[in-house]
Order: sequence, then C-alpha cells, then structure tokens
Amino acid sequence: MDRYCVFETVIGWAGLAWGEAGLIGAHLPERDAGIVRESFRRRFSGVVEAEPTAAVVVIAADIQALLRGGKPDLLDAQIDIARVPEFNAKVYAIARAIPPGETRTYGEIAVELGDRLLAQQVGAALGKNPWPIVVPCHRVTAAGGKLGGFSARGGAMTKLKLLEIEGAKAAGQGDLFG
Repeated sequence: MDRYCVFETVIGWAGLAWGEAGLIGAHLPERDAGIVRESFRRRFSGVVEAEPTAAVVVIAADIQALLRGGKPDLLDAQIDIARVPEFNAKVYAIARAIPPGETRTYGEIAVELGDRLLAQQVGAALGKNPWPIVVPCHRVTAAGGKLGGFSARGGAMTKLKLLEIEGAKAAGQGDLFG
C-alpha cells in the first residue's frame, strides 16, 4: 500500500509519498498542508496518510535542511524508478547528480545522453518528475544562463526561489539573480 506524509519546511508544507520500493512522489512546499494532501490523493490512487518510515524521516529532514540553505544532496533517498519510463529514469539519474548550488542545462544533459537534439525531450521528462527536490529538476536551466520552464505550482518563480536558496549559478554563466 502506498503511503504519504506531510511536513513543514521554512517555506511551507511539503510531502513525500512512498511504496515498498522507495519514494513514489514528492511535493514541493505549499502554504497549506491540505493542498499537499489533495495532490497525493489525486496522483496516487488509494494512497493513505501515515507515519513516515525511518528512511522517509531522514529524507524529510534533508529536504528541510536544503530549504534552510543547507547542502544535503538527497542521493541516499531511495526512489521507485521502475514507475517511470526508461528515458525519464536516465534523465533523473543525471539530474540527481547535480549538487546543491549548481546547475546544468537541458542541452548538457542531452549531450550526456548521447544526442544534443534531445534537449526538448529532457525538458519534457523533467516536467513529469514525480520527485521534485529529491530529483532536483529545478537545477536544470535553459542555455545561456536563462532560467527555463518549471511545471511545479508557482512555475518559474518557484524554480527561482529554490535556486536562490541554494545560491545557484546558471550553468557557469553567472549569477541568475543579478
């Protein structure tokens, strides 16, 4: 049975959902915990709110620390990668390796996948990322230091806020906020 929990961060209420093989979803902070709960119920049929497992407690604490400006990389967070298409799984593996405070471009990830023309598909995969923050899609930007899109609630402003908290620079192009 899939379960979820909601927890408070310095910028709002976030959540994690998990199953037998690891995390199945994450929800970025919202001003209202009810929005997070409703999102999980909509995304995962039959999911129930539950006390977090020891592993989920650690992941939640790392997310809280990250949102306070800490640098946990969340690489130890087990995700149920079998629930996503193979191409998306490859994109997510590359994105997970981007450390807090750093960024890469959609094109750079496409090149790593073997074809620079895959940049748009990389963006599409990141737009379907079920584990925002754990798979840090906010750290992937457009070419030339541009922010690029972000499909989470709040769009580019949410992405900008997360990058600002981390002190990120746009793929070596300079300060995103200057």
